[in-house]
Amino acid sequence: MVKAAIQGGVVHTMPADLRAALIATPAALAVWEDITPLARNEWICWVISGKKAETRGIRIKKALSKLKGGMRRPCCWAGCPHR
Repeated sequence: MVKAAIQGGVVHTMPADLRAALIATPAALAVWEDITPLARNEWICWVISGKKAETRGIRIKKALSKLKGGMRRPCCWAGCPHR
């Protein structure tokens, strides 16, 4: 099985669950490929910062929805503290 080459962020690598969700959602993937590495890093950090698996799943769904709508960064979040 060949993994699609989807870029991660400047600090965070692409987690498998987010990668799979983006591959399954071409409209979100198109925006993902158009945003900067720093913006991708923000999305990844926001998704993986959820403590519970349920929270992470909700954030992935929201990220896909927001990306499909053209949002380039997570809204109402302080940002990645790791950069």
